[in-house]
Amino acid sequence: MSKKYVYMFSEGNAAMKNLLGGKGANLAEMTRLGLPIPQGFTISTEACTDYNEGGKKLTEEMIAQIEVSLSNLEEIAGKKLGDPENPLLVSVRSGARASMPGMMDTVLNLGLNDISVEGLAKKTGNPRFAYDSYRRFIMMFADVVIGVSKSKFERKFDEFKEEAGVRYDTELTAEDLKKVTAMFKQIYLDDQGKEFPQNPKEQLFEAAMAVFRSWDNPRAFVYRRMNDIPYSWGTAVNVQMMVFGNMGDTSGTGVAFTRNAATGEKAMLGEYLVNAQGEDVVAGVRTPNPIAKLADDMPEVYKEFMEIANKLENHYKDMQDMEFTVEEGKLFFLQTRNGKRTANAALRIAVDLVEEGLITKEEALMKVDPKQLDQILHPAFDQKALKAAKPLGKGLPASPGAAAGKVCFTAEDAKAQAEGGDRVILVRLETSPEDIEGMAAAQGILTVRGGMTSHAAVVARGMGTCCVSGCEEIKMNEEAKTFTLGGRTIKEGDYISLDGSTGNIYGEDIPTVDPEISGDFGKFMAWADEKRSLKVRTNADTPHDAQAAIDFGAEGIGLTRTEHMFFEGDRIMKFRKMILSESVEERVAALKGIEPFQKEDFKGIYKAMQERPVTIRLLDPPLHEFMPNTDEEFEVLAKETGKSVEELKVKAKGLHELNPMMGHRGCRLAVSYPEIAEMQTRAIIEAAIEVSIELGINIKPEIMIPLIGEIKELKFVKTIVVETAKAVMAAKGKELEYLVGTMIEIPRAALTADEIATEAEFFSFGTNDLTQMTYGLSRDDAGKILADYIDKNIYECDPTARLDRNGVGMLMKMAVEKALPVRPDIHLGICGEHGGDPSSVEFCHLIGLDYVSCSPFRVPIARLAAAQAQINFPRETRKHE
Repeated sequence: MSKKYVYMFSEGNAAMKNLLGGKGANLAEMTRLGLPIPQGFTISTEACTDYNEGGKKLTEEMIAQIEVSLSNLEEIAGKKLGDPENPLLVSVRSGARASMPGMMDTVLNLGLNDISVEGLAKKTGNPRFAYDSYRRFIMMFADVVIGVSKSKFERKFDEFKEEAGVRYDTELTAEDLKKVTAMFKQIYLDDQGKEFPQNPKEQLFEAAMAVFRSWDNPRAFVYRRMNDIPYSWGTAVNVQMMVFGNMGDTSGTGVAFTRNAATGEKAMLGEYLVNAQGEDVVAGVRTPNPIAKLADDMPEVYKEFMEIANKLENHYKDMQDMEFTVEEGKLFFLQTRNGKRTANAALRIAVDLVEEGLITKEEALMKVDPKQLDQILHPAFDQKALKAAKPLGKGLPASPGAAAGKVCFTAEDAKAQAEGGDRVILVRLETSPEDIEGMAAAQGILTVRGGMTSHAAVVARGMGTCCVSGCEEIKMNEEAKTFTLGGRTIKEGDYISLDGSTGNIYGEDIPTVDPEISGDFGKFMAWADEKRSLKVRTNADTPHDAQAAIDFGAEGIGLTRTEHMFFEGDRIMKFRKMILSESVEERVAALKGIEPFQKEDFKGIYKAMQERPVTIRLLDPPLHEFMPNTDEEFEVLAKETGKSVEELKVKAKGLHELNPMMGHRGCRLAVSYPEIAEMQTRAIIEAAIEVSIELGINIKPEIMIPLIGEIKELKFVKTIVVETAKAVMAAKGKELEYLVGTMIEIPRAALTADEIATEAEFFSFGTNDLTQMTYGLSRDDAGKILADYIDKNIYECDPTARLDRNGVGMLMKMAVEKALPVRPDIHLGICGEHGGDPSSVEFCHLIGLDYVSCSPFRVPIARLAAAQAQINFPRETRKHE
């Protein structure tokens, strides 16, 4: 039995999203609800996958099914594709299962040729509309399907309008547009060496393949990588009967959100253009009218629009992003989807929907992408500095937040400058999907054209990037790389600041401050905490970081890297003297100078964390990392030690290893230099006892021994820890509970976890190194290698950023399953950077870990991801003895 690749809208529903894509499934659902939808059919995501795997061509079966569905559509429409008297025109649009606004390609007005355009003109009695549609189709088909640069057409079109003495294309006559059409066909002929294709079915098949190909275009690739969308999903193709917003003053097109996508306020946010097609609104070529004006222009249409919009929100139980067209007074909905929104808006909408009785708390928790919470934690302007600043001008507040940086006029420049360490603001007439990398690199985006639903606004909101759009006061000189606003000329490299909440634009670098978190965020996160079974700790090396993490909801510290403490002030000099010691006695003496600093650091962290658990890792990096890097530093060290610079350089060179990250580090340092582990243990235990007495609380430190791969290593170092702790407690006259555990970061440790669990009271998976060692891939050098692998779809995502469940994850699962029978009360956690990645958090939940630990600013992300994991995969919280 042959596979079904093509579905009429009437054959699907919202549950078929994976097969029909988000757009196709929603069109099917709206058809089922009886809403005014231009009918059509969907070529499935499976067809895309088979197209990509089968030599990038449509199979005979696909072609046959498309032709059958086209015949069905022609019967519904009462028109035929390419008919000389009553032609059917269709749009061919992408539709992946995850919303990817503007990232893939669309072709409108397909089915027009030299004969059918005349039939369309006669049938509608509107030759101006017919030729406006044809010239749009030629340019779009040439650009999207064939690859003729759109700029070739736009340049000639702008010259034509200038000669005709008009500003907008709506001012051109039918005769003007006939000339433009002929001019566009000539551009195509000159570029391709052949006439523009006249066979409508050929146009359709070519356009469908172009949409499939656009799944591989650079902007779609970047967007997928940014939003963790797998390549294997593919995109569907939606072929839909055209309705026309460019048929005169009783026609129009628009985009609307049922709630404010920037703030979450329950108020319709939308824009439309009279006598226009859809791309005019989203491209920002003309600045549109607010949706409220539709009530004056077409009151009956507005009333129907509001009724359907409310029906859709109630049906989907979420804020909807809708595209609509009015054709000569008749309203059509072209699509609906759950709208992209800022993080603050997402929280407000989720909370409001619960309080309105539309959804449950669990449903609310599933409506917010954990990664979005990162947006809330970004800086805002310092209010004192802001009061002293005077705006140069104002645009539309398209995506809230504050941004300051150097002006760049191209996406390429923005990306390059950002990679060089600069903060940048991308300034464009209007953005297009090709600008995605520059937009992602920029602190903020400023556009001259476009409204609240323009490409710049929608994409910026999705990324959590500050955006001010539609500032038409700006006079841009792209060639000179300058713009003028408020009487000032700003050139490339000058600093400007944007306020995405007000739309204000400032001609200076305004400092920013960390945001305060309260209101909907607190209420929403409390719901997440009620639900989750996985605890969330933080990786923190200072009392300041520890306090910040507590403010974000951390329940303890999963990793304190003691080596970071050695770099402050004159500590590094003392540590270097220890490294250079020629005997144990010298080394012990040098360590005595370091110990008070370590102890005070630990006391500060304990005081910040109170009785919350604190895991402290013993010294981990290879010693060469602490040695000088410059001649000046060597000269200072020479004066301090009385040794010559040459002697010190020889010593430093001797410490270097060919592969230091797999060399003399972690527990191996404690085996070679037990006195280092003794000093650190003494500082950990003394600090804990002193803070316990001082504050009247019980501190229970967790001492973590890194890089264990052999049970005898752990026994050796644990003995040092236990004997040192016993001596400290005897000297202080106070008993103290503490745990000794290890970091599972070597594959052999996972494979022998049952043995290691006989000595370790806790495991903390160090997935940074475990990933590196499992893949045999240095994470420090991985960037240039991984880029090629991801580009070529060998890896779906970067395994150093998202936990590899099939390889690294299986080692973790094996370690858990081996350890639990040996020590049922063992504490299990993760402290690698994967601890703040939602997919990785879910996996940790699935294999039964007790906690994840991540950087302070990712704690809210992990809290929500843990709640969502519990909703999707309920489990009991493990009880410890």
